[in-house]
Amino acid sequence: MDQFAAFMPPDFSAAFAITLVFMSFLTSAMTAAVGLGGGVTLLAVMASAIPMAVLIPVHGVIQLGSNAGRVVVQARHVDRTILLYIAIGSLVGAWAGGHMVVRLPDGPLKIALALFVMWSVWGKKPSFARLPRSLLVLAGFVTTILTMFFGATGPFMGAIVRPLTKTRHAFVGTFAACMTLQHLIKVIVFGFLGFAFGPWLPLMIVMIATGFLGTIAGSMLLGRMPETVFRAGFRTVMTVLALNLALQGAGINLI
Repeated sequence: MDQFAAFMPPDFSAAFAITLVFMSFLTSAMTAAVGLGGGVTLLAVMASAIPMAVLIPVHGVIQLGSNAGRVVVQARHVDRTILLYIAIGSLVGAWAGGHMVVRLPDGPLKIALALFVMWSVWGKKPSFARLPRSLLVLAGFVTTILTMFFGATGPFMGAIVRPLTKTRHAFVGTFAACMTLQHLIKVIVFGFLGFAFGPWLPLMIVMIATGFLGTIAGSMLLGRMPETVFRAGFRTVMTVLALNLALQGAGINLI
């Protein structure tokens, strides 16, 4: 255990590190099975023990690796016009969001994240079916600011990309490409703002690797689970995690 601890960030529990490695596998399997939800779930678990100022950039690296794998597989289906517009807005949004997020205290951010998780599980997603592609620049700006604060904005980006793509493969590829781009820009900005990724690098590498294995396992096994059963369990777990985050933000620790 002492040798294992040498590969972890300072003051980080080995038991929680193992939990995160397992959750990276499980949440990637979840995303492979139903398309969305894994990033938000992993974010909520990580937030229970990691400060927000550390959580967002570290989670961004892990999600960068997870989404990049899907881009490689679906590269020929990516709508590059959508990606270009999103990229332009994302560059500005990441810089603006990065300067704001590092100045906000941990408690309010955890409460805001809890509300975001609850919305992603229970809220009605807006329809962007008639959104002109030129306004995707604004969409990229807004969603990137959101990801600088909340980390996993997959439900919001999915609502934007889905009606603009004609096939399932185009949606999966374009959505993964947009998320990869936003996470990449976010990680670069946090690096320029002085975040030290080095102490977290071994854990992030392991989580990316187990996330890739989870993607493979999810496509083979979890796809057989009845979706009604999966969604009921998913909503229950996410609601508990969100409530715990809100309590933590208010200074009350239960789990």
